[in-house]
Amino acid sequence: MQSTSSTRIAGHVLIEALVTQGVSRVYGVPGESYLAALDGFTQFADAIKFIVTRQEGGAAYMAEAEGKLTGRPGVCFVTRGPGATNACIGVHTAFQDSTPMVLLIGDVAQDARDREAFQEVDFVGMFTPLAKRVERIDDPERIPEYVQRAFATALNGRPGPVVLVLPEDMLTRTCAATVLPRVEPVRGGADLQKLEQVLTRLRQATKPLMILGGGGWTAAAAADIRRFAQAWQIPVGCTFRFQDLFDNRDSLYAGDVGLGIGAGLANAIREADVLLVIGARMGEASSGGYSLIPVGSQRQGLIHVHADPEELNRVYTPELALCAGMPAIASAMAGAASPTACNWRDWTDRITNAFRTHSDAEAARRPMPGNVDMFSVIQTVSRTLPANVICTNGAGNFATWLHRFHKLPGFDSGQRYQLAPTNGSMGYGVPAGVAAAIASGRPVFTIAGDGDFLMNGQELATASAEGVKTVVLLLNNGMYGTIRMHQEREFPGRVSGSGLRNPDFCLLAQGYGYHAERVTHTADFEAAWTRAWAHPGGALIDLVLDPEVITPRSTLAEIREASRGKA
Repeated sequence: MQSTSSTRIAGHVLIEALVTQGVSRVYGVPGESYLAALDGFTQFADAIKFIVTRQEGGAAYMAEAEGKLTGRPGVCFVTRGPGATNACIGVHTAFQDSTPMVLLIGDVAQDARDREAFQEVDFVGMFTPLAKRVERIDDPERIPEYVQRAFATALNGRPGPVVLVLPEDMLTRTCAATVLPRVEPVRGGADLQKLEQVLTRLRQATKPLMILGGGGWTAAAAADIRRFAQAWQIPVGCTFRFQDLFDNRDSLYAGDVGLGIGAGLANAIREADVLLVIGARMGEASSGGYSLIPVGSQRQGLIHVHADPEELNRVYTPELALCAGMPAIASAMAGAASPTACNWRDWTDRITNAFRTHSDAEAARRPMPGNVDMFSVIQTVSRTLPANVICTNGAGNFATWLHRFHKLPGFDSGQRYQLAPTNGSMGYGVPAGVAAAIASGRPVFTIAGDGDFLMNGQELATASAEGVKTVVLLLNNGMYGTIRMHQEREFPGRVSGSGLRNPDFCLLAQGYGYHAERVTHTADFEAAWTRAWAHPGGALIDLVLDPEVITPRSTLAEIREASRGKA
């Protein structure tokens, strides 16, 4: 598309600027505060589409998921007040997950500002703690400048969300602004002198461990870091819900550094004499509540590599800190000469063997109450998922079954395979799956809990409207299971607020245009699963679980009795 400097309304300039940045989809709920921009989607209909969603929270999750999947900012457009407050959940997710995203908000007119006008909110005050940058555009001639800066900010350093506030009357004014060129991320280079210090430290190690996570990765960077790991035979873990940064089937993969971490990997983090953390912040979920890595004193052997200098030394004090973008550091490490001798073969074997045992559903199998054996279910799922499937989920104990027992391919193949919220945000999986199907055209599998599903399950209507297919496995136990688990641990036998009275999920899904089946016995699952994937459109399986089946490790009764035993 050729940019133009002809006079046109600002709403059209905004959409033209998005197209120039490579945006082909914007997710949102229409609002009267940005009608001029909505008209811009009509003006540039050959280049960009407004994906109509059913709630702004779902729209924001979709934009965040596209940012994760593509590495370019996903874009969400909402109206003022309620629209923006609904969308803030996706902004928070993008911030904690280091995902590039741009949220556009139609705002009150400029002459009504600061009077508590209809649906007026101080968006700078509201979003500043949740976003990398929040700006209001008052002059339509500056729209290209603000849009370009928004994309640069979202992409550079530690990726994250940017919010642009757009007064309604500004969007209707005419201007002759010329859109600015597409921006590409600027990644920091690797300090080769410091890298040599890292390599020297590694050569002295007997118990090294590498942990990958965070944003800013590319397929090439993931491939480079895998080559480095293989050359040096270093075991590799991935932080919470970044499991697809390293192929889980590789003999060097050591597991998921997150909630429900395997005991072998947790002990390895504590014991490692060189802990090489690349890209990850090592937040609360990935650090065992900040217990696996001590906070407040220098941790000998901790080497922290991150794209944002403000992240280094912010929580942890490493022995060595390197500020570098993931492509640069991975490329430099892949080119480094491997050691002539490996001092940690037994160590690597110990950690990776522990992972293989921990992630083996058959080895972990134990008697569970009820008519559905989740160990058999997850084995069927993992064995039969399409090779290029994208897996999505929200938050809840249900996700443990997928995270622990399904082995994801790695980003080094050129594709992402996991979209999940590191901030533990419920309701993410369904809209993320819809966005993944729209953006990629690949098969999409979503695992959800009953509480999780009802947060944004209405976005199945968006999938049907857009003609895309997702397959949803809904684990239905009639409660907010994670909260119930914590209640039994902290206040055994005293249950409050965690029970659910659910609708008929099959009828609900069918109303959205999905094929749906209810499964109550293990023997019926595989046939229903096969039919779900064979169906030409979206499909949902309502898998009814005994409430006692709370994690692969424990039942609710066992957790309750253990808690009472400690009292």
